[in-house]
Amino acid sequence: MEFDPYSDVFFEDPYETYRWLRDEAPVYRNDHYGFYALSRYEDVVAAHRDWQTFTSTHGITIDMLTDPRGRDMARGSIIFMDPPDHDRLRNLVSRVFTPKAVAELEPMIRRLVNHYLDALDGPEFDLVADFSAPFPVEVISEILGVPEADRQQIRHWTDALLQREPGNPKPTQVGIEAMLNQVGYLFELAGEKRRHPAPDMLSALVETGLSDEEVAGFAGLLAAAGSETVTKQVGNGVVLFARNPQEWAKVCGDRDLLVPAAEEILRYWAPSQYQGRFSTAETEWHGVTIPADQPVILITGAANRDERAYADPDRFDVTRPLKLNVGFGHGIHTCLGAALARLETRIAFDEIANRWPDYEVDEAGCRRVNMSNVAGYCNVPVSV
Repeated sequence: MEFDPYSDVFFEDPYETYRWLRDEAPVYRNDHYGFYALSRYEDVVAAHRDWQTFTSTHGITIDMLTDPRGRDMARGSIIFMDPPDHDRLRNLVSRVFTPKAVAELEPMIRRLVNHYLDALDGPEFDLVADFSAPFPVEVISEILGVPEADRQQIRHWTDALLQREPGNPKPTQVGIEAMLNQVGYLFELAGEKRRHPAPDMLSALVETGLSDEEVAGFAGLLAAAGSETVTKQVGNGVVLFARNPQEWAKVCGDRDLLVPAAEEILRYWAPSQYQGRFSTAETEWHGVTIPADQPVILITGAANRDERAYADPDRFDVTRPLKLNVGFGHGIHTCLGAALARLETRIAFDEIANRWPDYEVDEAGCRRVNMSNVAGYCNVPVSV
């Protein structure tokens, strides 16, 4: 068996491959793309914690890690930094994403969620294309201070730059153009915030002394992560609940289950399936040596389905006891907006349950994305 993160099998359903990796090749070598991969829960957690050995400074996707130019491409963004630079920049924005600060965003998030749900004209619609795709970018854009007229364009640029063709780890030409357009737009927006500050995150970043280029890089990262993660998380949950109606009935009957339900969606079908790192020293895992100077993929999507860590891991269970969930990464690079993404997911399903305690998904019409390290649906047609 082969683990190919750019194959149709991976995009559609990688979980049998993940089982094989954990059981037969916990330290996997892909010679075609040139990377190693860790898939067991304990190994993935340990490697995430050891940022000195598994650095992010060469990039986090296979195309960047395996290209000699990857290090140059990775410069300037917090996601491609290790301490002390990482800590300095993370501290600048972490106060915006504390649990208390995020909780205060609930009225704004609920307003946007209801705005898009109210616009759905049943009895048939697409809960991803018409709802979970457009609303998250509105949330993160309002936090950043992106003008309302430009927010959906940010999402379209992000979708394009993450898109990949089967068998090809490199971005498409359309994706490259989208990246350049987004960077240029955010650079100009940073300059506008410098001239005319406002009560938003971009203005606050400008005031810390960051350059316009650094602010634009930060904004691009937050906009991409803040839109794609929740879009896929909610879409995945809609399908999972349709396949497991008894679990949906539990949530509809007891909204306290929204917290563990959001964690179970994240565990079962994580929006981000792996994080890439680069080895700085030789290490040994299960009798296999990973040399220094090698791309290493930490497959969190496999780790969260590891029977060594979870009882009956292939069962979707909204009452599953909570434990460390690596669906948003782990260690110093844990997703900065994880608390925000969790809150958006809970609010989305709370409001969906208010409207449609019974719904059906047309799985024949569902379509998945083909993206660099993001997994989930771009279309989920439902009837209510």
